[in-house]
Amino acid sequence: MRNLITDVAGILVGNAQDTRAATGATVVVFEKSTVASVATLGGAPGDRAVTLLEPEMTRGLIDAVVLSGGSLYGLDAAGGATSVLCAQGKGAQFGGLTLPVAVQAILFDLMNGGEKDWLKEPMKRRPPYWELGRDAALAAAKDFVLGSAGAGLGGTTVNLKGGLGSTSMRTRSGHTVGALTAVNAVGAATIGNGPHFWAAPYEQNGEFGGRGWPARMPDDALTLRYKGQAAPVTPATATTIALVATDATLTKAECKRLAIMANDGLARALRPVHAPNDGDTVFAAATGQVDGAVDPHVLTELGSAAADCLARAVARGVYEATALPYRNSLPDWKQRFGGQ
Repeated sequence: MRNLITDVAGILVGNAQDTRAATGATVVVFEKSTVASVATLGGAPGDRAVTLLEPEMTRGLIDAVVLSGGSLYGLDAAGGATSVLCAQGKGAQFGGLTLPVAVQAILFDLMNGGEKDWLKEPMKRRPPYWELGRDAALAAAKDFVLGSAGAGLGGTTVNLKGGLGSTSMRTRSGHTVGALTAVNAVGAATIGNGPHFWAAPYEQNGEFGGRGWPARMPDDALTLRYKGQAAPVTPATATTIALVATDATLTKAECKRLAIMANDGLARALRPVHAPNDGDTVFAAATGQVDGAVDPHVLTELGSAAADCLARAVARGVYEATALPYRNSLPDWKQRFGGQ
């Protein structure tokens, strides 16, 4: 296994980024239309076509999930991804037309030091997100880069560079579960001022440094730190967006429960989380590669695994990130704490 969400059969992931603008997009492409739902617990979400994922809505399948920087400008990325899906013949057929469904969530990375030309000359320059969505969809593959890549390129936490993270695991019931996240959290992924991740109890095979928890919790472990809190003020530009997926066969209502349970992974990895300036959104998809309906016991196992994978993916995204090359940029974990 790659320890990536693409270990779930039927999933490909592609990244595209604009390094000068310090922003990017990540597109998850499903090899066939897939059942999905969503749970949004952040107070300031931005998204596209998300309402259709509620269990009572008619449309039951999607073809891609787009995670993007750029705040509301970033919503153009789904358009670029959709053009690729259409060219590939993905989606439902209506009156001879191919209509792919790409749902999307965005994070706010507009104040990270990158050159956002379209904000200075809005009538002359177009935001890059349509092209980023297209290029990320075209790049979709089993292997992809973590850290400062795709939707995670411009992400930060309150004290360290954020980034793109992914993990996977197998459950006792024989299913594969994976998570993908772009970390731009309002809070912290690490404990106090040290190198230890809140997600340490869930780590597998040293995937984010193998430091574990500190032998003794530091005095400042529970000191609340978040963007925009105090001088020097870090802009309160946040949101952690994610997808969890399994190869199980689930209904849309069961995917909804999976998304709700997976949100606990953010709470295990970030402090605080789901805040007023967060737009935290977690998609959940079931590719149906493993046949057979699941009972509540199996769904409980899948949801617990999804939460664990997401907690690990958050820490891994921060661990693998590289600091942005701009004045006053936050350090990355390895820069600050020295590799392993």
